[in-house]
Amino acid sequence: MTALRAPVLQRPPLALLAVLVVAAWLAAWVLNLPAATWFTFELLRLEHGSQFGEAVAFFLYGTPKVLLLLTAAVTIVSFLRSFVSPEQVRRRLAGRGAVPGTIGAAGLGAVTPFCSCSSVPLFIGFVEAGVPLGVTFAFLVASPMVGPVPLILIAGLFGPLVALAYLLTGLTIAVAAGLIIGRLGLERHVEDYVWQIRAAGDVAQAPMTLAERVEDAWASTRSIVRRVLPFVIIGIGIGAVIHGYVPTDLVVAVGGQQNPLAVPLLVLFGVPLYLDAAGVMPVVQALVGKGLPLGSAMAFMMAVAALSLPEMVILRRVMKPRLLATFVLIVASGIVGVGYLFNLLFA
Repeated sequence: MTALRAPVLQRPPLALLAVLVVAAWLAAWVLNLPAATWFTFELLRLEHGSQFGEAVAFFLYGTPKVLLLLTAAVTIVSFLRSFVSPEQVRRRLAGRGAVPGTIGAAGLGAVTPFCSCSSVPLFIGFVEAGVPLGVTFAFLVASPMVGPVPLILIAGLFGPLVALAYLLTGLTIAVAAGLIIGRLGLERHVEDYVWQIRAAGDVAQAPMTLAERVEDAWASTRSIVRRVLPFVIIGIGIGAVIHGYVPTDLVVAVGGQQNPLAVPLLVLFGVPLYLDAAGVMPVVQALVGKGLPLGSAMAFMMAVAALSLPEMVILRRVMKPRLLATFVLIVASGIVGVGYLFNLLFA
């Protein structure tokens, strides 16, 4: 007698699965605000207009919104990044002239984001391959500051025009920083061991199928979202406190346009803050909602993204103090200029 076999469950076609996922994402996006409002003021019966009620509503609305944007952005970026490896980026930049190489590096950094943990191996690989120092720095500035993830978050929270302006000014900072550092001749301030590292040979990899790329992108998304979730919650919590309890007059007095030092002060405050783009975005949204000029808020965000203290600690492993300080000074000056420009354009 033949034993009965359990039926094998077939996976739905990839296209159908993609449609279902997109439909579920859109439904969650549309229902997020009414659900947060109902939960706060109907189920919990908190008072409309109260400080605690508004803070809770901001948190319950902001958490799913940022996570939805973050999940979509990281999945798309991870899928696209499966077509471009750091080694391919390194090869594309090697042997180019200073100006076209710097512009190309900034453009590649904007579309091939790598986390701060990749800064050291990328830096070593670029320098070892003969990529000029300024070109290398243009990539290191653009990759965390102007990547697709912050751009998608900005477009979702502040609109596509603000995202486009952020992209253009961020690329300008990256290119300018690369050209200036390239002109200064600071190669001797790279740590000596970097110049002594031999290049590892390219490792041939079998091409991935479309299904493997999707699975890899989703695995990467789960890993990244799980890792940054605490910082997202912290950032949204800070934004909720600002939204509910910090007086508007105080925010405007400290960071408003009537304070000529508001932009550099916010840049200085943003450097030691350990939040990624997803975590800092709710803080920026709350500050803008309280009356902080958009340029001041964007400068704060740029400082957190491009000059965060953890990344500076990592980069110190390959740069001597003078080179690192020069890098920070040039990028910070560009960010301050962008902050004032945004305040003029979006006043």
